[in-house]
Amino acid sequence: MKRILYILFIIFSFSVNAQSDSAFRLLRTVNGDIVDFAVDNLDNIYLFSSTNQLKKINAQGDSVAVYNDVKKYGRASYIDVSNPMRVLLYYKDFSTIVTLDRLLNIRSVIDLRKNNILQANAIGLSYDNNIWIYDQINSKLKKIDEYGKVLLETPDFRLLFGDAPSPESIYDRDGFVYVYDTTKGVYVFDYYGALKNKILIPGWKDFRVAGKYIYGITNDTLQRYQISTFRIDNLKLLSPVWPALSLGFTPTRLYALKKDSVEIYLLR
Repeated sequence: MKRILYILFIIFSFSVNAQSDSAFRLLRTVNGDIVDFAVDNLDNIYLFSSTNQLKKINAQGDSVAVYNDVKKYGRASYIDVSNPMRVLLYYKDFSTIVTLDRLLNIRSVIDLRKNNILQANAIGLSYDNNIWIYDQINSKLKKIDEYGKVLLETPDFRLLFGDAPSPESIYDRDGFVYVYDTTKGVYVFDYYGALKNKILIPGWKDFRVAGKYIYGITNDTLQRYQISTFRIDNLKLLSPVWPALSLGFTPTRLYALKKDSVEIYLLR
């Protein structure tokens, strides 16, 4: 019996490694002064340089837009590109959100402090082009318009959960809002701010919600959680994908940030 189990273990280990080896195929590499990046659902890549310049590259590798107005706020703390027509830049130190159009021209500047929001830990674009924020001081998820006016807010999370989350990212996808706290997991809300589910997947880096999956990295493994079936797939990240400074995901591609480059892989 032990011999049979051992053989099955070897076969299983081989199949997992074989899947890991063939799961990613390098498509191309974007080189340059790149310190951070984001990717939207059309496979446009948004590249931050060491001088805080933001450049948009389309799926064919052509430069289509540049945002250079970086002197006032410095480096952005977070970028949301879930809607390629409306890009959000969040400057946490200044409690300021800058919204850009598809050519990275400024649409609006929102000073959250003017609307009594003094500590927003995370932001994310909503399906109706408003903005979700998590107000850490009030422990509330709020939706604001492009002028900073609060349109909707949840009850105080400290009353709902006792130990309120401290999220680092917010994603609005397919009728739900995903709020991720690396120590507690994913809180899933409907568009009225009612809690619908909690997914216990703490400790993930490079958390993303894309298509029907939630993606994240633990150590050297890509974990992919299928929202409809609650199934988690594990893909070992091998060379040349790993190690990487950070990873990005779309339903069909994986993006790996290396020193002064972004490598683009087909995700099978």
